[in-house]
Formats: sequence, C-alpha cells, structure tokens
Amino acid sequence: MVRILCPPDAVAVIAPAVQAIMLTPFSSPEVLGREAAGSDAIVIGPAAGLEDATIANIQALALSGAVLVIDADGLSVFKGRTAELFAVLDRDDILTPHEGEFERLFPGLLAQGRETAAIEAARMAQATIVLKGARTIIASPDGRIRRNENGSAWLATAGTGDVLAGMIGGLAAQRMDSFDSACAAVWIHSDAGERFGPGLTSDDLSDVLPKVLASLWKG
Repeated sequence: MVRILCPPDAVAVIAPAVQAIMLTPFSSPEVLGREAAGSDAIVIGPAAGLEDATIANIQALALSGAVLVIDADGLSVFKGRTAELFAVLDRDDILTPHEGEFERLFPGLLAQGRETAAIEAARMAQATIVLKGARTIIASPDGRIRRNENGSAWLATAGTGDVLAGMIGGLAAQRMDSFDSACAAVWIHSDAGERFGPGLTSDDLSDVLPKVLASLWKG
C-alpha cells in the first residue's frame, strides 16, 4: 500500500494526478510522524524544499522505525549540518545522492575516487549510500560495495533519480535488505532506461518497469 503524505496546500496539486495512491495531508512534523507510524519504508526528499521544515520532517519520520530513503532536497538541506542527519539515521536507511548532493554532504571526499568515497560515506553516515552516475556505486556501512555496470545514458534526465528512490523504497517495504534493495533497484532502473532508449522522461519509466520485472520473473 502506497500513501503520499504532503502539506495541506499541496493536496489540490497532487490529487488530480493520482488515482491508486492514497493522499494524506499533515500540518506539522508531529502529525507527519503519527501518520507514518507503522510504515515499512518512507521516501522523502524530492520537492521537499530546502527549509528547516524538511529537516524537522525527516527527524519526525526517523522515529517511525521505517526504512528511510532520503534523496534530493532531503540531502541538500543538510549541507553544513551533516551531524544532524547522521544523528537520525540507522543502518537500514539509504541515502541516494548524485555527485553534487554527495559533495554537499561529504565535501572533498570524491577526490579519493568514487568507490573509496562511497565506502567512507557509508561508514560516516552508518547507512547505505547510492552514489548515482554512469556507473552507480552502492556501499553499505558493513563494507559491502557494488558497482552497477549496466548504466544507461537515457536516464540522464530530470526526475529519473526520484523514480529510483521510489523503487528502492518499494523493495525495502517488502522487507528486502536495504543494501540488496538499492542494488536491485539500480539494476532494474538502468535496464528500464536502456529498454526505452532515446527520448526517455521519468514518466516513461512506470510503463517499462513491469516489462523488466516480468522478464526477471520468467528468468
């Protein structure tokens, strides 16, 4: 079951765009925390805003016990304040930065190389790191690391990373290990991009993903 939790003034914008997803408004971080209680996984960050309210919302969600998948604004808002982010994370949580967001959280670390940087970031955050790029690196706080080799150039367009965060959250919600959820979602995401090919937009991925999943099921 998927729910969108949003501020009240966003309801009128989101409601016409969804049908099979429940929409729940919240008026404060405390209400958000109560609404999120019992969730298996929560994705936060895309279009969340670079305000203190986003930090307060993430802090409230961290108390839910759900796996947190934090992306986009949910990462950038902690620039210069990483200690506040690390304080609410646990080893089941997943951060999904592209290189720009990674640099805001871990300044200078990329100079060591992407793999070394991802490993060190996972150790510092004590969470799984998905360092997105042509060859996405997934690193776990326990030292596991994977490099995705089937990256697709067609995914280099706005919004596809948000879809990836949702895919990771969907697998984590089914109680898949966080590191395995990230690895599987990254591979499936890339395969979907390659299957669609030129002209891909993030909206197209939802049409292609069932075909990827069906091929894996048959396999």
